[in-house]
Amino acid sequence: MDILALNCGSSSVKYQLFDWEKKVVIAKGMVERVIIGDSFIMHEVPGRETYREESECPDHQVAIDLIIRTLTDPAHGVLKDINQISAIGHRVVHGGEKFTCSVMIDENVLDAVKEVQHLAPLHNPPNIAGIEAAQALLPNVPHVAIFDTAFHQTMPEHAYLYPLPYDWYEKFGVRRYGFHGTSHLYVSKRASVLLGKSPKECNIITMHIGNGVSHCAIKNGISVDTSMGLTPLEGAVMGTRCGDIDPAIPAFMMQRENLSAKEIDSILNKKSGVLGITGRFTDRRDVIEHASNGDKLCQLALDIEAYRLRKYIGSYMAAIGRLDAVVFTAGVGEMGWPIRERTIEGLEHLGIKLDKERNKSAMTRKRETLITTDDSPVKVYVIPTDEELVFTEDVAAILAGTYTDHMQFEYSFSRADFVRK
Repeated sequence: MDILALNCGSSSVKYQLFDWEKKVVIAKGMVERVIIGDSFIMHEVPGRETYREESECPDHQVAIDLIIRTLTDPAHGVLKDINQISAIGHRVVHGGEKFTCSVMIDENVLDAVKEVQHLAPLHNPPNIAGIEAAQALLPNVPHVAIFDTAFHQTMPEHAYLYPLPYDWYEKFGVRRYGFHGTSHLYVSKRASVLLGKSPKECNIITMHIGNGVSHCAIKNGISVDTSMGLTPLEGAVMGTRCGDIDPAIPAFMMQRENLSAKEIDSILNKKSGVLGITGRFTDRRDVIEHASNGDKLCQLALDIEAYRLRKYIGSYMAAIGRLDAVVFTAGVGEMGWPIRERTIEGLEHLGIKLDKERNKSAMTRKRETLITTDDSPVKVYVIPTDEELVFTEDVAAILAGTYTDHMQFEYSFSRADFVRK
């Protein structure tokens, strides 16, 4: 059984094809610049050179058709026939309060996703477009929705409700939802294995740090708080998003600069964060390089980001009590050793003892690494995330009728004998 995982963004479609019987990835890649022009696909097959083809994709259906044509291409593909695809798992960023786990997509599910798309206007519309495009191309294949927000539906009311008029929540669903749920699920399960404990016995802080950044406080194996809120704008400093700020600032700047609501929203989401401070960079590799060469704004951006990461560790320790481990994951979390060092150095009073050499050596996305000393009361791990594997296992379990909530369902990666392939 071959399962295709699709992650449709506003201008890209990521994909991964997984052989369920052999438990291996047989192909993965991305179509970039969908809709905006000069589109191309980057297609990777283990043991082969990466294949690139330029092909215009004016919409997501054309992009997904390009993926299928590439997967079945006699020279570059891995499938003889499109019918070898047994099911498709779709990332859906926002499920509101309607979905607490992955579900088979039918008309009612798709309508429900559309009803909450106003909560994630940058993400849900392309997710929906991808689902509809894939359904049109593969109408007889089961399609499953995997929600970013589902993992965080265990948060208690006091964590997810804002101190705002309560009828805003009742009428409009204004509350904390959280995102990157599949990533937090995966790395927290892996951390529990490394700790030699059941997930139900573990208190962990997971830090997903990429262009988008979110943190999760996990107590006894379930999410009890997370940094992103109603939208992915709240929380930590991100590549282009501001994260936590004084809520009066937008109104203040709208008056000072005569900005519209749409304009201020664009600034907070697309022109702030690391880009806002440095004025030119979002990629932390660029920021780290220029900071080491004396760029004051890049140094400031790193200081601001690390300081806020450190504050989240402290606040989440207060929220969950005894802490077993902190986990860094995603592109920056896995590769940005200077940011990790700035974040956790000096936290010995909280039981975190950094091993600088271990931290510097953790510069790969293929290995799980302990970066604290052996006698550190709280362990800190760098764990490469694998959201697509969560997609795949949810799809396979739903098809088999064995799927339950993540605390009851045994994922392959939650077992001690699991090996990344």
